[in-house]
Amino acid sequence: MTTITLNLPDDVYNTLRKAPRDFARELPLAAACHWYAQGQIAQDKAAEIAGLSRAEFIDELARRRIPVGQYSIEEVLEEIGRA
Repeated sequence: MTTITLNLPDDVYNTLRKAPRDFARELPLAAACHWYAQGQIAQDKAAEIAGLSRAEFIDELARRRIPVGQYSIEEVLEEIGRA
């Protein structure tokens, strides 16, 4: 596993109302949700990055109101064509 050092302003924890330890735990989850929502990674990889099971990650997506399914326009049109 790779370790990354991140330099942040000292007041970021107060701004976010999070302790440094909580922030460090939440950062991979936030990144995974963002990358998943952008269509850059699949659910299983996002769950792995977040340190969650796939079911837990899906629950987190729902909590954050991020659509669980990722479909391209082509996939939607193909599905409509089959109906």
